Amino acid sequence: MPRFVELWVYLSATPLFGLSATLVVYVLAQSVYARLDQAPWANPVLWTVVVLAAGLTATGVPYPSYFAGAQFIHFLLGPAVVALAWPLWLRRHALRLRWGRLLLAALAGGSAASGSALLLAWALGLPTEVMLSLVPKSVTAPVAMGIAEKIGGIPALAAVFAVMTGLVGALAGKYLFDALRIPSQGTGWAARGFALGTAAHGIGAARAMQVNSDAGAYAGLALGLQVVLASLLMPLAFKLF
Repeated sequence: MPRFVELWVYLSATPLFGLSATLVVYVLAQSVYARLDQAPWANPVLWTVVVLAAGLTATGVPYPSYFAGAQFIHFLLGPAVVALAWPLWLRRHALRLRWGRLLLAALAGGSAASGSALLLAWALGLPTEVMLSLVPKSVTAPVAMGIAEKIGGIPALAAVFAVMTGLVGALAGKYLFDALRIPSQGTGWAARGFALGTAAHGIGAARAMQVNSDAGAYAGLALGLQVVLASLLMPLAFKLF
C-alpha cells in the first residue's frame, strides 16, 4: 500500500497525468455511450467531467497539477472549432439562399436565451453580478467569460454557467425537439442542429454532429453566429441600457 501511494503521488505530479486521465476516462465514457445507442443522458462529456472531478476531489490532486497535462486538449479546442467550418463549406449554396433567415433566427434565439436568463435571475432575486454572469450562458465558455467581464459579471462564474447550459442542452435537446414534433428527417435536422448550437454552443454542436451531419453543420453555424453577435451586441446593449 505505501508503494502504491508513492507511485500515485509521483504519477499525479507528472505533466502527462492530466492528459492520460482525461483520454482514458473519455474513451471509456464514449464506449459506454456507443453501447447505449448514444442515449442523451449518457453524454460522454458529462460523465468525463463527473468522473474526473470526483477523482481529483477524492485523491486530493490540485487542479493546476491536472491542468498542466490536460492543457494540450484545451489547446486543441481552437482547431476543433475551426474544423466546424468544413461542413458549412460543403453546404455553402444552401447557406447563400437562407442567410437572411438564419441571421434573424440567430438574433431571435440569442436574445431569447440571454433575456430569459436575465428575467429568471431577476425573478429569483439573485445578486446583480450573478445575473450578469448568466446573460452570456449560451455563448461558448471563453467568449462568455470575456462578455461577462465587459458587462460587470464574474468571468469564472460565466464559464460555469456556459458549460452547464451546454450539458443541459445536449442532454435535453432530443426530448424537447420530439415534444415539439420537430421532424428528425430532411430540413428538420437543420432546425434541430441550429437550435442546439444557438442554445447550447459547442457541447450542443458536438452532440448534433454525432447524431446527424446536417444537424452538426447547422449547429456549428449557429455557434459561430452567436459568438460574433453576442460579442458585438451584448456589451453594446448593456452600455446603452
